[in-house]
Amino acid sequence: MPPTDRLRPHPGDRFAAKVQLLDLGSATARLRAEPHDAVAGHRQIAIFRRGPVTLVLFTFEPGARLKEHRTEGVVTIHLLGGRLDVTGDGQTHRLAPGQVVALSPGVSHEVHAHARSEMLLTIHRLPEQP
Repeated sequence: MPPTDRLRPHPGDRFAAKVQLLDLGSATARLRAEPHDAVAGHRQIAIFRRGPVTLVLFTFEPGARLKEHRTEGVVTIHLLGGRLDVTGDGQTHRLAPGQVVALSPGVSHEVHAHARSEMLLTIHRLPEQP
């Protein structure tokens, strides 16, 4: 996509400030209002990235799924609104708003939305081993 066709400010601009106030309600509304179709029933945007820490905001339509994946870092999934199942390490957790699932590094997990939902995913990457 040419730079003039960007839907969002460049990450270098979004993450430049040394102090950032993140308004999850406003960010969710902007994400849902984007003019492109959701991919596989969800939209996402990294709202903070510094060193090993990344925060990603997701919106889901009912029935949307994030297929099984994993990352080499500590992951937390915080349900902001709606109803999600998070499956990891053979266990499925039905989250209510305000609940958080924490995953150890390398744990494969998937997410299934049962209703229109929003979640905040945090990744804390581990230092690389020598």
